[in-house]
Amino acid sequence: MGKVGITETILRDAHQSLIATRMKTEEMLPIVEKLDDIGYHSLEAWGGATFDSCIRFLNEDPWERLRKIKDKAKKTPLQMLLRGQNLLGYKHYADDVVEYFVQKAVANGMDIIRIFDALNDPRNMETAIQACIKEGGHAQGCISYTTSPVHNLEMFANDAKRLEDMGANSICIKDMAGLLKPFDAYELITAIKEKIKIPVQLHTHYTSGVASMTYLKAIEAGVDVVDTAISPMAGGTSQPATEPLVASLQGTKHDTGLDLVKLSEIAAYFRPMKDKWLESGLLNPKMMGVDANALIYQVPGGMLSNLVSQLQQSNAMDKYEAVLEEVPRVREDFGFPPLVTPSSQIVGTQAVFNVLMGERYKMVPKESKGVVKGEYGTTPAPISEEIRKKILGDEEAITCRPADLIEPELDKIREEIKDLIEQDEDVLTYALLPQVAKKFFEMRKNGTLDAPAEEEKPAAKAPQEANADSNGEEENEDELAAVISAAIAAEAEPGTQYTVRGFRQVVSPWVLSGRLNR
Repeated sequence: MGKVGITETILRDAHQSLIATRMKTEEMLPIVEKLDDIGYHSLEAWGGATFDSCIRFLNEDPWERLRKIKDKAKKTPLQMLLRGQNLLGYKHYADDVVEYFVQKAVANGMDIIRIFDALNDPRNMETAIQACIKEGGHAQGCISYTTSPVHNLEMFANDAKRLEDMGANSICIKDMAGLLKPFDAYELITAIKEKIKIPVQLHTHYTSGVASMTYLKAIEAGVDVVDTAISPMAGGTSQPATEPLVASLQGTKHDTGLDLVKLSEIAAYFRPMKDKWLESGLLNPKMMGVDANALIYQVPGGMLSNLVSQLQQSNAMDKYEAVLEEVPRVREDFGFPPLVTPSSQIVGTQAVFNVLMGERYKMVPKESKGVVKGEYGTTPAPISEEIRKKILGDEEAITCRPADLIEPELDKIREEIKDLIEQDEDVLTYALLPQVAKKFFEMRKNGTLDAPAEEEKPAAKAPQEANADSNGEEENEDELAAVISAAIAAEAEPGTQYTVRGFRQVVSPWVLSGRLNR
């Protein structure tokens, strides 16, 4: 136990959590050299929702962003978040796409790749981990933290050991909902440290209000690195603030060695930017608060607000308590998945349907079916035969690694977009976000990328596109299921409204992959 490393999240998760990933590259570049001079363990600067946001809203090439940041950050490793076999998109991709993406990420300047899976299924992380190691990058295997009757210290420690055996260079405990409490963190870090030899990092969010205390107890237990955000963009749904933690550890055996005066200069750069975002409405002051309900209901705070939104728009707020009681039951039925994108959306939406329909699993969106079928991987606990039968009928469940069923697709994708390719990386951008990428490439070709970026809400796909399994019925509940599927697929903005016969669905922040529930 000694000096604690700090990963600064201001260039990725801090603004992803608070302003829907809208910080522009030109706003980042003037401060990168000063960030590079601090002595951070790493700068988290890419991945998560930044890839999508760059091309969808900012008219920026995410690969160009990475290259420009790397050009100014000469000393500090750059870090990114990768959703395992999902990469930075919203489905599983073939191994050849995963391998090529990791190859290009490292070639463009990425040093540390944090790789996670929503179900903690290591099979969904292995290809990305092996690819990262092959390219000479640092592969950080990730455990999504959650609480349930089946999750315990032994399970998490065994997950960490499995990732170490796969070749991971370090382990991250990813507490996406701010559920990890201080003394639990002490026990968790201790248990994992006893099982593995590689470094352990802790990532959390301030959502529930306990994160700074959690970090202190984790540091006492010997955690090697923690994630923080510079103070103007810290707190709320972001990370704990960098400066107070640095100050708290000064003069102790855990001293970070970081200079508070230099950190103050970084904060001074972002303070007027924060004021501008508050004034424009891009930063909602509610995002800066504490939602202690997350600790009571053990679900992410943003997920609760979405349940309220769904029920309000269906004139069914009287069902709120019933839905809250239904969430843990659905989660149990679905094998206790961690409530992180996309499982949080799937479980929450299914709970709403079960209550509003007056019958459990009368309405089953294709995402729920996918979880039960095994399309997302192996759930932490087995799914009962009764639930399988109810949701799948006579359909067989998948027991293999889901990506084993996906044929190589890189050549086919390259052929589809060949007339618009200007750099090797374009094929990957198109693979992950085909519709948005094609529009971006066409604007680039026409020389219209310098036009003001669109501030409209991201449009959801048409219901029939989003819900290919739809049987064509036009009942309200079928359309609502399709709308929610589409909203998830399109990462719709908070407050986006979709009119469905009989329902008006408002998409709240947790629908966004990685906005509140990273």
